[in-house]
Amino acid sequence: MSYTVAIVGRPNVGKSTLFNRLLEQRKAIVDDISGVTRDRQYGVADWNGKVFNVIDTGGFVPDSVDIFETEIRKQVKIAIDEANAIVFMVDVATGITVLDESMAAMLRKTTKPVYLVVNKVDNPQRQLDATEFYSLGFDQLYSVSSISGSGTGELLDAIASLIEEEKIDEEAVQIPKFAIIGQPNVGKSSLLNALIGQERTIVSDIAGTTRDTIHTYYKLFQKEFVLIDTAGLRKKSKEKDDLEFYSVIRAIKAMDEADVCLLVLDAEKGITSQDVSIFSLAARKGKGIVVLVNKWDMMEKATNTARDYEKALKQKLAPFTDVPVLFISAKEKTRIFKAIEIGLEVYDSRHQKISTSKLNDVMLKAVESYHAPVVRGHAVKIKYVTQLSTPIPSFAFFTNYPDDIKLPYKNYLENQLRTHFNLKGVPIRIFFRKK
Repeated sequence: MSYTVAIVGRPNVGKSTLFNRLLEQRKAIVDDISGVTRDRQYGVADWNGKVFNVIDTGGFVPDSVDIFETEIRKQVKIAIDEANAIVFMVDVATGITVLDESMAAMLRKTTKPVYLVVNKVDNPQRQLDATEFYSLGFDQLYSVSSISGSGTGELLDAIASLIEEEKIDEEAVQIPKFAIIGQPNVGKSSLLNALIGQERTIVSDIAGTTRDTIHTYYKLFQKEFVLIDTAGLRKKSKEKDDLEFYSVIRAIKAMDEADVCLLVLDAEKGITSQDVSIFSLAARKGKGIVVLVNKWDMMEKATNTARDYEKALKQKLAPFTDVPVLFISAKEKTRIFKAIEIGLEVYDSRHQKISTSKLNDVMLKAVESYHAPVVRGHAVKIKYVTQLSTPIPSFAFFTNYPDDIKLPYKNYLENQLRTHFNLKGVPIRIFFRKK
């Protein structure tokens, strides 16, 4: 179950600062994955063991000097529709504005939890001034200073208290779940329809699925799997949505449910910064990833077009480049079943358990042939390695100086693991522990 919190409010109340502050709480985990940038629009927060998605709507407002009020209201509407809870941010320094009042009127109509957060409360006088915001009609008010972080703990406690502990059902039969993700108009629906249109037997539409994502159960190649589709969903109101923001919330929800994400790109447009953000988030969540370059039939090709295209693509995805890239055409049904086969391979790789003896056999030789750099005159020795029993493939290296192993050597160990064991398309975690 994914829990998603959207931060809404008019411009310049400090939404992005609060967003960064909430994500900061899990810095140790986020920074553990080298080179994955923390995107300013969405991320994952971890508070007291409760993990939830955070979306900063400020990142999705058009970058014009005059930010249209209608645009901001539109985002509040989408947040009310799609998020599980809403953080409504106001600014004590300016007091209540007309835009605050119109947003409050929209938010009072929802049954979802709304946290009214008064920002820039950094002295006793402002603490007193903050009480005027009770007139907006919300029971609970949180006074914070998102720059210093004061007051954010109470807010996080309140959010975390609503998130139920996930119970892992060991008995449940694990069927691979694939999410088709990507930006609007890249061909996600076409891919789904092309897959549905042939040789499949839908045994049932899985009960209990929400309107947010559509689950389709397949049997193909003697394999069973579930496709999670975020594309073919109900059409919204006539008013044009802020598509980018809307599709991102959908992609995040689908990612949380999936084992493997099929990231669809448009061959003609190439990979955009938004695609890289979606890719990075899937990697950060530890999901298997297959990159599908769609509309390949529309491209003019020379001898090495695919090879050069893939090389350029992987440069943008660096440092996590050990991912399968497949050139497909949903319209012509080219290589679409190959995409599922590769997805199933990535699923198997993500769930493999490598024996400790085999790991030590291979990795201690790799350590022997290239030692960790000497630190303060001490030789760093790695004695032993084991795979941890976690959903995301994770490896613990036991050493005499765990804190002194730097990123370049960690990258070397990851490359060695990838060279000797099939981990293509699978993000992995490496930890150093005291022997």
